[in-house]
Amino acid sequence: MPLSTEPQVHLWTRNEYYKMAEVGLFEGKHVELIEGQVIEMTPTGSLHATAVALAARRLEKAFGAGYFVRWQMPLVVTQNTELEPDLAIVRGDVRDYKDSHPTTAALIVEVAESSLLHDRTKKAEIYARAGIADYWILNLNDRQLEVHRNPQASSIEPSGFGYRDVTVLTENDVVSPLGAPQEIIAVEDLLP
Repeated sequence: MPLSTEPQVHLWTRNEYYKMAEVGLFEGKHVELIEGQVIEMTPTGSLHATAVALAARRLEKAFGAGYFVRWQMPLVVTQNTELEPDLAIVRGDVRDYKDSHPTTAALIVEVAESSLLHDRTKKAEIYARAGIADYWILNLNDRQLEVHRNPQASSIEPSGFGYRDVTVLTENDVVSPLGAPQEIIAVEDLLP
């Protein structure tokens, strides 16, 4: 008689995820592949879209030539995690990514309203594990910028990774990206 085992959750790979998208399983939905699970994200509202555009404009100016600001485009983190951060500032030019998505970024920015808890926990852990040194959450609810730096192994985070330094800035503060330390950006310039 065979031993009884519990049912197992099937975790999807990026290749399987792409095949599902090709046959239209995600049509009309905004999804991300997070640690093998296909997660449906909240639709983008106008406040969120405005914040993404404002932050993109300011960060494009801050980083300048040699960097490309990607808006809500894939970032390959692992074989079974492909996120679409609101903004990813990556080295190079648009054409550098015609054959494959980037696997790292100089800065990741997530704009958060309803996704705030998810961005602070799950996404922060994933970005820390991927070694993203500069991760910002533009918190629209409280009109703040949460700056996460110094990714490290962490015994208190479920995934085993987190950020050692988290600084919360108000709209009256300024910030300099690690990848463009000469730039001083007013937090209010990022907010709608």
